[in-house]
Amino acid sequence: MDGKCYPAIGTIARDLKLSRSTVKRALADLEKSGRLRKEQRWLENGGKRSNMFYLT
Repeated sequence: MDGKCYPAIGTIARDLKLSRSTVKRALADLEKSGRLRKEQRWLENGGKRSNMFYLT
């Protein structure tokens, strides 16, 4: 395991039986506390892909 993943918010919410807003808030809290780093991923044509999450 390399400490990174790129799950969709909807997938996390469904798997944990939580709302999308609860998942977003929890991820933001983890990022603020320094336990998680989020990086935007991009398509070759410049469009957005899912975020990459790194455990820190």
